Amino acid sequence: MWKLPSAAGALLLVLAATLAHGATVGETHRVTSDATASLRDAEQRPALRITVWYPAAPDAVEHDIAIGPPSRPLFEVGSVAPDAAFAPGDDRRPVILLSHGFGGTARIMGWFGIALARKGYIVVAVDHPGNNGVDKMTVAGASLWWDRAEDLRAALTATTQDPSIGPHMDLSRVGVAGFSAGGFTALVAAGARVQPLRLRQFCLAHPDDGICRPQLEFNVTPQDYEAMLEHPEIKAEVARASADHTIPQVRAAFVMAPAIVQSLESASLARLRVPVEIILGDADTTAPPSTNGLVVARLVPRASLIRLAGVGHYDFLSSCTAAGTATAPACKLAVRQSETHRIAIEAAEAFFGRHLGATH
Repeated sequence: MWKLPSAAGALLLVLAATLAHGATVGETHRVTSDATASLRDAEQRPALRITVWYPAAPDAVEHDIAIGPPSRPLFEVGSVAPDAAFAPGDDRRPVILLSHGFGGTARIMGWFGIALARKGYIVVAVDHPGNNGVDKMTVAGASLWWDRAEDLRAALTATTQDPSIGPHMDLSRVGVAGFSAGGFTALVAAGARVQPLRLRQFCLAHPDDGICRPQLEFNVTPQDYEAMLEHPEIKAEVARASADHTIPQVRAAFVMAPAIVQSLESASLARLRVPVEIILGDADTTAPPSTNGLVVARLVPRASLIRLAGVGHYDFLSSCTAAGTATAPACKLAVRQSETHRIAIEAAEAFFGRHLGATH
């Protein structure tokens, strides 16, 4: 039998695997400055960490990534090719900005970002300063929620100007996605306006609502919040909360189990013209649908809604390992992750395909 030379044969095997499973995915990291990061970061650093997932060259080699100790990881994230070359071709790719939940990280949303990159999107995610699972969390990081949208704006600017990433980005086709507080972030980036006093009044009236109770990742008491406001620079930033934090390039918003919705001005949700799709679990007690996602679905014109029976809040994190299920509090509350991930990925691909156009 005639055999291909080994190099050509290996390349064909890589190409066949790519066709069978989707594009090879690259992962790269950047850091940029962020105007309010130093207010939120425990060490007052002005830096914003960025993770980018993208279609990579077909001969790039992927490696599994996880979260937790290497010998006993807590979450399985997926597989990526670190700092691989971009997939060949001159076509610019649509871009998805991605925001993690309260106390999360870009990486813990890798199950979603990597899947979209495999379908041809460039996914730009961040670690929100002072409210991520890598750094020490702060009251300011937990409370200045509107600055999360500004994080995404800074990340978009930085990657657009990056000589290795920017030439591949199609800025006429930008979407935004987020989970939990990241879902709130996506809505703000799409044009919703923030009124912190609304949430405070809501929680005074509904202290047992999941959003108002102490959070699993980091608890902020009313006393903590008042002490934070004693700092003039923080008080000045709170005064900016109701400003317009829209990212003009955003053309569609995919919102997973959104939280903090009671802080959003109802009229601003009713004015949104960006297409919005909400996916949530009806067993979510952390961001109860009745006071969060269903409010968005009711107020945003022509918003679409996907309700998942029996699904809770933490099913939208990366897949828990056996060690994670045994030791990580969030994993103890996750019940149907694999199916939730599949439905969310398929829904996002269809939604962004409709509103941002084909990836190829």
